[in-house]
Amino acid sequence: MAEKIKKSDEEWRKELSPEEYRLLRKKGTEIAFTGKFVDNKKKGTYVCAGCGNTLFASDTKFDSGSGWPSFYAPASDESVETKSDRSLFMQRTEVLCEKCGGHLGHVFDDGPAPTGLRYCINSGAIDFEEKESKEKK
Repeated sequence: MAEKIKKSDEEWRKELSPEEYRLLRKKGTEIAFTGKFVDNKKKGTYVCAGCGNTLFASDTKFDSGSGWPSFYAPASDESVETKSDRSLFMQRTEVLCEKCGGHLGHVFDDGPAPTGLRYCINSGAIDFEEKESKEKK
């Protein structure tokens, strides 16, 4: 496992856009169907907007109809961590970047096979690295 990134709140505020800071460091949520990756169908890898840690592969992304990018599995066991979230008078499971601890979204047990999980992730908390096509131009 890679070494965890530890930065002060002030350092994060300087490095992230206001929206990334709100989502990743203050556990915000973007409005459904407004995120830049909700309808992304390109092949590639989703990484943490805060630290670049590999989080999800495009082949695990599916259309959940929820309004947020949804994945049925993280890229690896070291990609994300989860913890209990009892905020807003609800019982949920929060998804965090394993490397920097940034808030990504929540995971639910209503996803497709093979895992039955739905990682519901804020577009503003992630970046996308498109896989280059092997076709010659």
